[in-house]
This record gives sequence, structure tokens and C-alpha cells, in this order.
Amino acid sequence: MTTAEAETGDTLTEALTEVLSGARARGGLFHRAVLAPPWAVRVQDGAPLSLACMLRGDGWVLHPAAPQPVRIAPGDVVVLCGPTPYVLADDPATEPGLLIQPGDCCTTPDGTDMCEKLALGVRTWGRDADDPTVLLSGNYQLYGDLSTRLLDTLPPVLVLREGEWDAAVLPLVATEVVKDAPGQQLVLDRLLDLLLVSVLRAWFARPQAQPPAWYRAQSDPVVGVALRLLHEHPGHGWTVASLAAEAGVSRAGLARRFTGLVGEPPMTYLARRRIDLAARLLREPDATLASVARRVGYADGFALSTAFKRLRGMSPAAYRAEHGAR
Repeated sequence: MTTAEAETGDTLTEALTEVLSGARARGGLFHRAVLAPPWAVRVQDGAPLSLACMLRGDGWVLHPAAPQPVRIAPGDVVVLCGPTPYVLADDPATEPGLLIQPGDCCTTPDGTDMCEKLALGVRTWGRDADDPTVLLSGNYQLYGDLSTRLLDTLPPVLVLREGEWDAAVLPLVATEVVKDAPGQQLVLDRLLDLLLVSVLRAWFARPQAQPPAWYRAQSDPVVGVALRLLHEHPGHGWTVASLAAEAGVSRAGLARRFTGLVGEPPMTYLARRRIDLAARLLREPDATLASVARRVGYADGFALSTAFKRLRGMSPAAYRAEHGAR
């Protein structure tokens, strides 16, 4: 491997690490479902990201963005981007008999609450513990727990078979899901992050993988330089001209090449990068709006608030009130 190839690999690894570090569950939900055919569950809880794994038996995933139903077997894992509803079933033709609603509520199609009737223990539901199918599911509850770039990275439905990822983590997750111990929610949050990172790392590593445009652009000799600068120094007062000078090309040349490879202009990319970083910093208990603004490249809190509201749809104060500080 040449030095240039090694540096490109390091840059790609750093880019992936940065995106995956945006996954930080808080109050994530895990469930273990024990099922017997015929069964079908429509998940319409609005979660931004969900994972489903087969522990025993098999089933199907039906999602509006998938051209056809996807079969999943023991050890397989599927990642689903919300808030689009989807169906998990024993057969694609089975009509959903249960609906998973916002607020972790399970009902029949006519609205009857089934939570107590189907309770089989800690985070476990079903009718009989000996039924042949066991499905493990977990989801992120808050969009703030996932970077926008991570969500943009993912297809609506991502499936990895047992041999394509480190499925050895599943027994650990399955064991912890049914525990009711002190600090258990924190343990489950970190396991949800571990599960997602394990899946995405394996997904990116596949020979047939099609990583997102910004990821492929890291290896471009011009755009890669600009991206590295924006990642390493997001608070710097970058302009297209100063980035072009660092990359050794004209301003127009960089703007055209960057937009073509990444899918958006350099300054738009930088703005999103800054706001993602600001959202993460705002969850630190001692962070002030002014200090966060300085760290991510805004002159003051007012400028940050304007940009934050434009990209996130809410003010930094509203974001902190909704997501809280760690």
C-alpha cells in the first residue's frame, strides 16, 4: 500500500468514525416479541431509526420503499429509517393484527390496548413464551440522538445476513433486554449504539457496498482536502475561496467539483456540519449558547440561533428543552 492510499484509508475511516459517533441513544426502546403464525405487526411509532433482529424462527419485512418483501432469518438484522411505518410478519400476505403506536403503545387495529394482555415479562410481549418465533427490536426515540449526516447515509431499508456482520453481539443484547437492574436503561442505550455501529461498519465494508457521495468524495484529491479541512476545523471562517486556495484549485473549480461529488455546495455542507456539532455540544450541561457559537464558527449566540432554527426547525433553547443536557 502506498502512502497516499494509506492516507486515503485513514481519512475514510475517520469520516466513518465521525458519522457513527453521532449515534448516542437516550431512552431507546428495546423489545422481545414471542410470536406464533399467523402474525403481523405494523410499526407506526414515528421513531427516526429502528433495528429488528431474528433470534428464533423467521419472518418478513414490508416497507413502502422496498420493491418487494424482505425475508429475515435468525442472526439477520434489518435497519429501518423512520418515520415511515413498516410491517413485520410471518408471511407477506398476513394482515397486521397489532399496531405499535407512538409512546410505546401496542393496540389492535380497532384501538384496543394490548400492552397488559400481551405482557410476558420484562420488555417481552406475546401470548406464549414457547411460541416458535422470537423477534428482537430496538429503536432510537429522538432525532437529536442521530446526526443528520448519519440518517442521510442510510437507505430506507438495510439488511445484513448473519454471516455479513458480527452477529455475536446478539446474545449479549438478548440477555440484557430482559433484565431489570439498576442503570439498565443506560446499558440498553449503549447496546443499541453498539448494535447500530456493528451493523453499519459491516455494511460499509462489503465489496458491493455503495457508500454515500460524501464518503466516496473523501478520496478525491481536491474535494478530499476540502472535506478534511471542514471536518478538522469547522469553526474556522472558511469561504469557498479559502478552501479552493488550500486545495490548489480555482474557486469555481472547487465549487463545481465539490457539489458534483458531495451533492451540495461547500458552504451548505459546512453549515450542516456546524449545526450537527452545535446540537451535540448543546447537550453538555455546562455549555452556553455563546461558547457553542464560538466553537462551531458563529460570531455570537444570535447568529447560531438563526442558523440552528433554519436547519433544525427549532431554536437552540427549544432543542435543549426537548433533548436536555447529558
